[in-house]
Amino acid sequence: MHSEYSLNTKIGRLFMAGIPGKSLDDDTDALIRNYCIGGVILFSRNIEDPMQLATLCNDLQDRAIRYHGIPLFLAIDQEGGRVARLRPPFTVFAGNTSIGDDPNPVESAAEFGRITAEEMRVVGLNMDLAPVVDVRRGEPESHLVGRTFSDDPEKVALLGRIVVRALQKNGVMATAKHFPGLGRTALDPHFHLPTIDANLEEIKSHNLPPFQAAIEEGVSAIMTSHAIYPALDTDNPATLSYKILTDMLRRNLGFKGMVISDDLEMGAIKKHWGVSEGAVASFMAGNDILLICHNQGFIIEGVNSLRKKIIVGEISPDRLDLSLSRIERAKTEFLKDTRPVSLEEVSSYFKL
Repeated sequence: MHSEYSLNTKIGRLFMAGIPGKSLDDDTDALIRNYCIGGVILFSRNIEDPMQLATLCNDLQDRAIRYHGIPLFLAIDQEGGRVARLRPPFTVFAGNTSIGDDPNPVESAAEFGRITAEEMRVVGLNMDLAPVVDVRRGEPESHLVGRTFSDDPEKVALLGRIVVRALQKNGVMATAKHFPGLGRTALDPHFHLPTIDANLEEIKSHNLPPFQAAIEEGVSAIMTSHAIYPALDTDNPATLSYKILTDMLRRNLGFKGMVISDDLEMGAIKKHWGVSEGAVASFMAGNDILLICHNQGFIIEGVNSLRKKIIVGEISPDRLDLSLSRIERAKTEFLKDTRPVSLEEVSSYFKL
């Protein structure tokens, strides 16, 4: 029994879960206790105001530390513009396209990163699933409107680097997304599986420079894209592609941080592979963190599927340890001072 539990709590660290409501519920408590999940992602459905959010973050971290002594990644999509889960009294920013169009884009990017990190830290959040460093190509697909800095790879690289630096200098992990670039997509991967017909030359000259810059800046995590790039892999979307994540991102670009899948419940993966099979395939391709934003049952299925593959030798324990060491390194660097958030501090910061 103990060995199954200990294997479950190792595999569980790979998963980042969504939760249903605005307070800690029994299912989430059990998921933390039984599986030692690595993190929780919060959405608008989980957020009422700074005091409630700080209480939720405290409760989540309290359970994680009490049960396993390991703090959680508490992540949010706070890009500014229309993808911003924190609303007033948190500072509202206009988003990447506005930053790119600003007469002083570098100052604007730095201010966004600094203030966003400061406000996230006050309430107990420690990971921003931002910045988007996709390079715009032509008219953006509607789900990317307002979310890209520019159609100039060098400008995107510079502004992405500035946001990464400002977030991380102020104690919040940054996540560059969506590798290897969604700027040319004509479909929304929330619903469909896009194919991006860029040749290798275009991918190298346009898509990759912003990710290279983020890597040089020491970005904590890179999020994968649910799109097929035939020039790189004819069969698998980047999230499930060993060629893209391990050969290109790890070996060619030298990325040592965490690779995080985009939400495995999105249509692009769910319709074609299924969520728990998608989780296994994305881990085998090179992801360290498997993101499942809604149905926690899929996390339990994913843990069970991965455990079976490890037991029968289809996945080596060394591969699991490699991801766990990357996760541990990030937690040691960014979460070593995790302690309860002061509600008085939250109240005085936001003048509540």
